[in-house]
Amino acid sequence: MTGAKEGPELARMAGEARGYPDRAAALGIELTDLSDGQHPRVMVVACSDARLVPVMITGSRPGEVLELRTHGGLVPRFDPELPTGEALTIEYAVASLPITDIVVLGHSHCEVVDIDVADTLDGDAGQDLWTTGDFTAAGHSHVLRQLDVLSDYACIAPRVADGSLRLHAWYHELGTGATLRFRPDVSAFLLL
Repeated sequence: MTGAKEGPELARMAGEARGYPDRAAALGIELTDLSDGQHPRVMVVACSDARLVPVMITGSRPGEVLELRTHGGLVPRFDPELPTGEALTIEYAVASLPITDIVVLGHSHCEVVDIDVADTLDGDAGQDLWTTGDFTAAGHSHVLRQLDVLSDYACIAPRVADGSLRLHAWYHELGTGATLRFRPDVSAFLLL
């Protein structure tokens, strides 16, 4: 609604937005360089959960990472007859930008994964038998499934095959701040 008062969080954020040019200058970021187009080499596909902030996790600067945030970090299967906004973003990144690495970044306490785990566990067993391991394993599996879907995209498969594009599965633990990556050589998620 135009002219509506803003809440305290938005007011704080507006103040931060006003101070952005000064903060960027203090970090040595030339904002005029950003107007020359985008040239990221890394794309991160992540959950839209507000607790997960890929650029903070990676320490990225403006222009270094193309982010695609979706509900649960879900990557839709590509359908050329009905392309989604997510699929079009992925195609654009791979075909038009100098992307060399794509990271699918999952996280602990993801509501999409937690609901899936809760639905698959025996309802009679009760919540007391759910373990952190159930949710962690499901979160890891979820990230790998999204990576599999991504690798089936027609624009991605040839680039992975010729080595010009690499796909990565990462998992961020919200409570500790630790980030793990999937290591195919040991078939496990290990600390970065």
